[in-house]
Order: sequence, then C-alpha cells, then structure tokens
Amino acid sequence: MRGARGPARSQQGGRGLERSGDRGDRRRRRVRGGVVTSAPSQYGDPVVATSGNDDEEAPLVVLLHGRGSHERDIISLADRLPPEFGYAAVRAPIVEGGGYAWFANRGIGRPVAASLRSTTDWFRGWLDSAVPRERPVVLAGFSGGAAFAGGLILDEPGRFAGAAILSGTMPFDAGMPATPARLAGLPVFLALGARDTVIPAELLARTWAYLTGESGAPTVARRDATGHSITEEQLRNLAGWVRERFLFIKTSGLAPNPAESRSARWPTLPAGALAARVGRRPEVTTSIPQQQVSQNAPATLQEQLFATLAGLPGVTTQQSEVSVPGARGFVLEERRGPESAFLVPSAGEFAHLHPAFDGSMHLALPLVLAADAVAKGWALAHPLAGVRLPPGMVMVYGPRDGDELHTVTEIARSSYLFASGRLRADFATDWRKS
Repeated sequence: MRGARGPARSQQGGRGLERSGDRGDRRRRRVRGGVVTSAPSQYGDPVVATSGNDDEEAPLVVLLHGRGSHERDIISLADRLPPEFGYAAVRAPIVEGGGYAWFANRGIGRPVAASLRSTTDWFRGWLDSAVPRERPVVLAGFSGGAAFAGGLILDEPGRFAGAAILSGTMPFDAGMPATPARLAGLPVFLALGARDTVIPAELLARTWAYLTGESGAPTVARRDATGHSITEEQLRNLAGWVRERFLFIKTSGLAPNPAESRSARWPTLPAGALAARVGRRPEVTTSIPQQQVSQNAPATLQEQLFATLAGLPGVTTQQSEVSVPGARGFVLEERRGPESAFLVPSAGEFAHLHPAFDGSMHLALPLVLAADAVAKGWALAHPLAGVRLPPGMVMVYGPRDGDELHTVTEIARSSYLFASGRLRADFATDWRKS
C-alpha cells in the first residue's frame, strides 16, 4: 500500500522511528526521567511502516491496526490525514489469523490482563527509544488497535497528546486504571458504529459512557449508522481534530497531566477539599453546544448563583461571547491570570451561566482542580478543551439544593481567583509555561 505522500516505508530495525532494541537478547530499552533501563520482552523487534512528514520534530500520529491485520493496512489511513504530520504504523507482536494481534483475548474486546501488560511494555520500549517525550504523539487505533490505544493512555496518560478510538472498546477489567478523571486533560476522538456487530454492545456502551463522562477526557464523540468500519465522514472529522489538536499544542503548549500533579487543594473550600456530589451524574449532550438535560437547577438557585458571582469585585456581566443566546457571561475588567483562565481571553470572560432550561455553567480551572471536580462528580470536561479551548474548561452541573449551591459557588469562585491571578502557585500552574 502507499502512504500519505509516496510509498509507505517499512523496516525492522534501522534508524529513527524504525529503530529497535538489541535483537540478540530481545530486551526493550525504556527511557524514564532521562534514565535508560531495559525490560525483557518475549517478542521480536517491532516492524514499523512510516509515511507523511519525516521531520523528526513534526508531531506524530501512531496508527494501530485491528486484530488479524498488519501495519501496511492501517498506514493507508495517512492518505486521508493532514500531510504536515508524521505517521507510524506498528505491527502488533502476536501472530494470529494470517495477521497480528495486540493481546490475547478472553473474548472479543476483553484482553487478558497479563498479555496486555506485556505488549504494552513492549510497545513503550519502542516508543520511548524512538520518539522523544517532547515530540507530541497522538494514537489512532481501529478495533483491537483501539483497545490497545485505550490501554496505553490509561497506563500513562501523560505520555500522549491525544487518542482516537475507532470502532473499538476501552480495555476494561484488564489491569488498566479506568478510574474517574484518569484521562483529564487528554483529548479523545471517539467514533463508533451504531450497527457494529463485532464488538459486544455492552462494551461499546461502556466505552461511550466512560469517555464522554467520568474519564475526564475532553471527548469529541460520534456514533454513526454504520457497522464495524471507518467511514469517510469519520476520517474527515478525525483529520480536522488531529490538525486542531496539534495546532493548539504548537501555539499553547502541552498541559501538565493532572495524574502527575499533587493532590488538588481548593482555595475556597474548607481544608481545601471538595466533597463528592451525591447521586448519579446528570445527562449531558455529547455534541456542541454542550448542555445539561436532566437534574436541572431550580430557577431560584440559578438566580442566587448569578447574583453572587456578578457581585464579585471587578466582575461585570454580558451576553456570553462563546455560548448560546441567553447565556450570561462573567467578565473580569482587569485580567491578571493566564490565558488558560479565560474562555474568551480577549473579552475577559472566565465563566458563563447557561439559560434557565439548562442551568449549568462553563468555566475555566487549573487542570488539577478541573480533574478533581470531574472525579468528585461535579463537572464534565468540555469536548473541545485542549483543542480549541482552555485545557481546564469544564461544565459544572447546576445546583439541585442549597448545599449544592454553596459548593458550586465556591467552585466558580476558584475560577474567578484563577482569572484574577490570585491563586497561589500550589493551586495553579500556568500550563502555557510548563
């Protein structure tokens, strides 16, 4: 097959992206914190097909094929993706069905934990020796490759700049930590087929719920009337998402991963701790505009919240410049916080309250606080956070009672302090300078 701009290049061993470890003892070199270590592997050296921009500093998309396929099949997707980026397709290490697989299965979409751990370490050995950590890497996996990509980002979300999960499932119950807010700050593109009869429906539903909900990932999600395949429209949307994500990184930098940060400490709450919200999360649309559609706040509580925030020093209100008609924006006249503290930096809008039929808020927080708000059930990442909007932009659910009104108000006051430059360094780090 041909790559994006000329023939795909496929080698075993060699230099750059094709480079592998010592073939003799089959040990993978891993680089962590500047220290080179070795990890034993039962697999041979990786075979990698490359395409697109061969500049070693260009952002990289790593393509992961499905079960029974191979690297020269999926590298053809580079034809449909932006030409300015590099592409590498790695052959899975397990021989199966005339092709290759990423892990042994307990059933379709259900990896054997020990196998997934082993192949993950093997893949990371290649990645860490071939691709510097400062080079942005987005994973894109189809079917079994999607499950493997999901395992990689759960295992170490800070290693990657994003992931596309295409017609596949996350590797649940396979030793990877699919915990609340595990993927906070890591943009995800999710495309599933409503008529997919290959991946069990229960796993597809669980993947959709996790990635668009408690994972904390800013997830652009679509479910199309198709089977176990990738459609042309999905590819066009993926291409746009990849380009926007890498452009955001180029202009704004990579946000620090909250999983690698200290525990969240809230400047406006007793002992700096946010209590867990009671009950299930409300229903929220997965499309733009992002709207809360259940458990909506009573109108009286919405007005109390608005009055309190509008009364903060230096705050004025106006129709939001980025939200739906009727959304009331909170604007700082004097902006001392970083750009990441504002939904619309040029206007000074750091938060807005949606119309009465919705009652939720959008606001910007330091990423570690945004992750904590998601983990405790108070918030949901905006799908375009870290793609077009600040990494810590979240929807905060509308308050259902007086106690929740107090908590939501204090979350919003933390956003206000962030925008006004009044958070201490241990509450917020400017992600653009990290």
